[in-house]
Amino acid sequence: MLVQDVMVSDVVMISPFATLRDALSMMKRHSLKSLVVDKNHDHDAYGLITYTNIVKTVIAESGDIDLLNVYDVCAKPALTVGKSLAVRHVAEMMSQHRIKRILVVEDNTLVGLVTMDDLVEALLQEID
Repeated sequence: MLVQDVMVSDVVMISPFATLRDALSMMKRHSLKSLVVDKNHDHDAYGLITYTNIVKTVIAESGDIDLLNVYDVCAKPALTVGKSLAVRHVAEMMSQHRIKRILVVEDNTLVGLVTMDDLVEALLQEID
């Protein structure tokens, strides 16, 4: 099984200059736990912002959701893989790096996202 078989291609992106309030609002509106942070320019890397990033910054570090930008708290560069990579390699990367999401790119352009939930769902479908 390949990444392209399990990835989500309808990815929601946010500007790196958006506030954390904007990010939370977008996550709530789309019922998501993470957003892809857009590149600043063609040779830049994508980032990833999650509820965990926001909780750590706002609650644990007493940050302000109206003053902090997404860029200030996102994971950048986000780990990326190609869509023709075997799913088992993605699972191994997630396990090694202790992450739940990996971006899928083709020619440095975002084409999708793979989550741990996607991998578990694919595994469960094989069991039936």
